[in-house]
Amino acid sequence: MFLRRKHSQKDDSDQRDSKVSELRTAIGPLSGRSAKYCTDACLRRYLEARNWNVDKAKKMLEETLKWRLSYKPEEIRWHEVAHEGETGKVSRANFHDHQGRTVLIMRPGMQNTKSAENNIRHLVYLLENAIMNLAEGQEQMSWLIDFTGFSLNTSIPIKVARDIVYILQGHYPERLASAFLCNPPKVFEAFYKAVKYFLDPKTAQKVKFVYPKNKDSVELMKSYFDVKDLPGEFGGNGTLKYDHEEFSRLMAEDDVKTAKFWGIDDKPYHIANGNGHSAAEVAPEPAAPIAQRVS
Repeated sequence: MFLRRKHSQKDDSDQRDSKVSELRTAIGPLSGRSAKYCTDACLRRYLEARNWNVDKAKKMLEETLKWRLSYKPEEIRWHEVAHEGETGKVSRANFHDHQGRTVLIMRPGMQNTKSAENNIRHLVYLLENAIMNLAEGQEQMSWLIDFTGFSLNTSIPIKVARDIVYILQGHYPERLASAFLCNPPKVFEAFYKAVKYFLDPKTAQKVKFVYPKNKDSVELMKSYFDVKDLPGEFGGNGTLKYDHEEFSRLMAEDDVKTAKFWGIDDKPYHIANGNGHSAAEVAPEPAAPIAQRVS
């Protein structure tokens, strides 16, 4: 039985490798950033998202390549979206989950702007940044969503949520491992019901409602995160503190790495600190090698 299972797993792996080759042939020759984007790991994610149907995966991938060509997510820089992040409504955590995944912390109660376009651009920037910071061999990220201060006044419109879902599912397939919604208030239930309508069933299964005072929730969070890292809002012993000036400095450093990865000749720019004064100029410098994660 063990040998049969082993052969079966090998057959499945071989079949999937064949599907990857088939998809690569189907999309044809690529160049520039599109070629850099379409790694084997990338093709696997699109195939996985379309249940290993090559034709459907090809259509999905081609739509993404068109979107990336026009939207140019890899060219967004922190100084362009920093005003959206002043309250820390979305930020990258300084810890990973047990699987080495990048963690994004979202705080919808800290919503500070009304521009749908800028909100989406800010989120796309942080998605790209999270991917660039994935551990070697890791393809997915985790989300921690803290609902402290959330109300209908701070929630984004349903249309914007729908647009975000479209981008996430259509252009970042299989990037989300799990999304933990912590202490969502009753008022959020109606909002989520409307948003869930647009979610793919596989994505919906990744959404987990957690309550720090609930024993099952506590055990669930422990199975994904180290308690000493996990902020108290999510049932851990850590502290959730957002320093916009420090985060801006880290993002500026990452922007240098991003530009180098994609072969973009970025020009120096100044970062405004929390008081609005000009901080140190950040210019592209030699950066440590980074894995080809944005694919």
